[in-house]
Amino acid sequence: MSEMPDAAEVERRLSEVRSKRGYLLPHHGLLAIAAPGLLAGYDAAYTALALTPRLMHERPKEFVWLAVLTACEEAIATHHIAKFRNAGGTDGEIELAIRLAAFAEGAPRFAFASEKWGHHLPAYDRTRAYRAALEALQAGSGVPRGLVEVAMAAVHITRKGWWELALHIRGAYDEGVPELELAEGISYAMFPGSIPNFVDACGVWQGMVARGEVPASEAFSIWGADAANQAGFG
Repeated sequence: MSEMPDAAEVERRLSEVRSKRGYLLPHHGLLAIAAPGLLAGYDAAYTALALTPRLMHERPKEFVWLAVLTACEEAIATHHIAKFRNAGGTDGEIELAIRLAAFAEGAPRFAFASEKWGHHLPAYDRTRAYRAALEALQAGSGVPRGLVEVAMAAVHITRKGWWELALHIRGAYDEGVPELELAEGISYAMFPGSIPNFVDACGVWQGMVARGEVPASEAFSIWGADAANQAGFG
């Protein structure tokens, strides 16, 4: 059983975290005192997720972050606003990220009309209606359609919107978004939108690959072929 660290050790641990990040959030301090090994693992994961450059450039990356944070009503991570602006992002693009998150919240209404009023509205097409509304929302924004697809995929992970996630995964392929870029974009939903949700989202994508619903690359096709071994997905 671990012993309670003395005051000098607590000060040392907190100072170490603060010097690395430039700030200290409540969970950093708690883990530094109570579970330094967990803090180290968390820090390594967060660094790889959010701080280490991957495929996406800073501006589109932070656009996805802003949409996800809005969807999760995550107020503490305001540094992403500054990072987006420093990368050349505009207030108009921030507004679009907010609107996309708000639009996602209303997505179940399209399902309602299709499922509950379908016999009264035989011509109603859920996919067409959803796409038409989204098209109107983003029209004239100047934000690439592929980026909107990635951002919406990430946002829907936070609300367990699996139908919509699949729609936007297909949309990302249709727009020519590289698979690694799509994977990076949806990974930003992992921490604020919950890791279990991210696990399920990966299962949705893997199942789509397995069923041939998207033109997956060789590497992703190998992943899809393993779907039969993933309990609970298909």
